[in-house]
Amino acid sequence: MDGQKKIKNALISVYYKDNLEPIIHRLSELGVKIFSTGGTQEFIEKLGAAVTPVETLTSYPSILGGRVKTLHPKIFGGILSRRELQSDIDQLEEFEIPEIDLVIVDLYPFEETVASGASEQSIIEKIDIGGISLIRAAAKNFKDVVIISSKNEYTLLLKKILIEQQGASTLQDRKMLATIAFNTSSHYDTAIFNYFDTAENVFKQSIQQSTVLRYGENPHQKGVFYGDLNAMFTKQSGKELSYNNLLDVDAAVSLIAEFTDTTFAILKHNNACGIASRDKLVDAWKDALAGDPTSAFGGVLITNTKLNAATAEEIHKLFFEVIIAPGYDEKALEILKSKPNRIILIQKKVKLSPKSFRTLLNGVIEQDKDLKTETNADMQTVTKVAPTKDEQRDLEFANKIVKHTKSNTIVLAKNNQLLASGVGQTSRVDALEQAIAKANKFGFDLKRSVMASDAFFPFPDCVEIAHKAGITSVIQPGGSIKDKESIAYCDANGISMVTTGTRHFKH
Repeated sequence: MDGQKKIKNALISVYYKDNLEPIIHRLSELGVKIFSTGGTQEFIEKLGAAVTPVETLTSYPSILGGRVKTLHPKIFGGILSRRELQSDIDQLEEFEIPEIDLVIVDLYPFEETVASGASEQSIIEKIDIGGISLIRAAAKNFKDVVIISSKNEYTLLLKKILIEQQGASTLQDRKMLATIAFNTSSHYDTAIFNYFDTAENVFKQSIQQSTVLRYGENPHQKGVFYGDLNAMFTKQSGKELSYNNLLDVDAAVSLIAEFTDTTFAILKHNNACGIASRDKLVDAWKDALAGDPTSAFGGVLITNTKLNAATAEEIHKLFFEVIIAPGYDEKALEILKSKPNRIILIQKKVKLSPKSFRTLLNGVIEQDKDLKTETNADMQTVTKVAPTKDEQRDLEFANKIVKHTKSNTIVLAKNNQLLASGVGQTSRVDALEQAIAKANKFGFDLKRSVMASDAFFPFPDCVEIAHKAGITSVIQPGGSIKDKESIAYCDANGISMVTTGTRHFKH
């Protein structure tokens, strides 16, 4: 086999001992000499396998409370020696250094320690020095050394190299494992840097999991998702998620997180085309669908309430791509699974990053996510007439939706239901006129409805148009030099207006 090398000596130093036992037994069967340290050495001894303490090889004890164990020329010389170079071989013989052909390391759990909320000193102690050095040394010398950089590679080592290939590795094996090792070490260093970085003037991200998608935004574009979808969702049925599905799912998850009442939303191209909050889930679905039954076709559906059979029966009548819920009744799943291509997801409770980023020009742009949600306490009435209790409720409802809708946008709502929205327009007037036209198309009465705007009104034209359509209350950030003109029009026509001081552009 290409570049085949037999494993003669192994160094094992791991934090987690899970699934290590069969590897130890197999190495012993193959006559491989094992060197080890501390807790790993004790683990191997308890298995009854022969093991040589690193201290015996280096003639130097573990010092500084275990901070220095393997950092020694007799260890790194054995790993880094070039077997084809006679001068390296001569030096190994001179200093009685064994060739180390296999290194098994499992780094200290730095990320897990940070996530646990541990003290700074505990986190610092989980910055691995010897382990990361062993990984880099073995991976650098992949022509001669097998590097196992985490427990994720144990199965491959045991089944392929130790059993199938009788303890021999190929150059292809070693190079592949070195690639994995450098990924492990770079990810580890990125996590440490991001923990220390408070200036935020360097962009570093590392995500270990990836999924190749059917294609990107269009069939001629390649698409890959970097992240752990299994941590976010439990998939019950359906085909694989596409690039466009994922964009809509992301928008849906962000939107539904705004609501605590029983709510159903329908999204298309990252925007809500229907959403309603009701006492009963089936009513929330029906009223969400009524918002735009045309756009709902082929959309992504999401609810914050366990899906029951009655609602599933109604949903089943519509063609849709994805449905997301925190759970499903057994009968509801049976109904929805009857169309096998439907993607059915159970949403798990996962802490999401407070940052977002995207590629831009020849770099990356990063920002804090828009996590601010205004409540009644954030709304300042700027007109003579204050919103009624129902209007106040609807203003808050509409403002949540406008925050998650592409700019420029206007949202019209009444009775905790999206009546229509104007999305992604180049002028606020266009957005409003689009919203009114859609509401009329689907038979909504706009009298006593409310209007939310994602940014201020530069002119009073929008409130004039809204008034003529029957809208009686408005929510907007405020801050225009012509705010007084819009407020004056509202005062002259009995319209209430509140400002929040917060703009919610979404591009």
